[in-house]
Amino acid sequence: MALVKDRNCRVALWITLLVVALLVADQALKIWVKTSMHLGESIVVIPNWFQLLFVENNGAAFGMQIASAGAFDWGKLALSLFRLVLVGGLGYYTYNLIRKQAPMGVVVGLALIIAGALGNIIDSAFYGVLFSASTPAHIAEFGGSYAPFMMGKVVDMFYFPLFQWSNHPQWLSFLFDSEGYFFGPVFNLADSYISVAVVYMLIFQYKFFK
Repeated sequence: MALVKDRNCRVALWITLLVVALLVADQALKIWVKTSMHLGESIVVIPNWFQLLFVENNGAAFGMQIASAGAFDWGKLALSLFRLVLVGGLGYYTYNLIRKQAPMGVVVGLALIIAGALGNIIDSAFYGVLFSASTPAHIAEFGGSYAPFMMGKVVDMFYFPLFQWSNHPQWLSFLFDSEGYFFGPVFNLADSYISVAVVYMLIFQYKFFK
């Protein structure tokens, strides 16, 4: 029994350190973009394929938005609260899986989802009160304030305009930008963590969830 508890503690510590490392990477990149680039500025990394494009959004992953009625952004608040509940539930579920010695692939996948959700929660919760606003004319500075607590904007930067298809079907519009480039959505590391984890678990860990 003592050996099992010791093993579970080591796994829990390793998973915690993994989540922290992923969060540090996500936040370091976001803060660099936020304090180094104008809103809408792009840096071409690989011509005709990959850019760092600084955009901000009020909504969910990949720049999707949640509609809100009235002056107060209730949709954004609901999304932030949902993420907090999700992280708490997933953390508890992951801890129980560690105790039951579930496959490490499942535990690591859930850790990626937790890190991704936390990464975007931090943006929404704290960026509005820690930074001045980013605009096409001004780079944000630390120590300003542009929104109340939980009302900050999520920083996105990865843009992959792989090819242009102006007459793409309307039902595929969510994958294209306004100029008809695929892949249109701009995203961040936190979004990537969640997407990679979900695809990985659907392909390689589906038997566990059955």
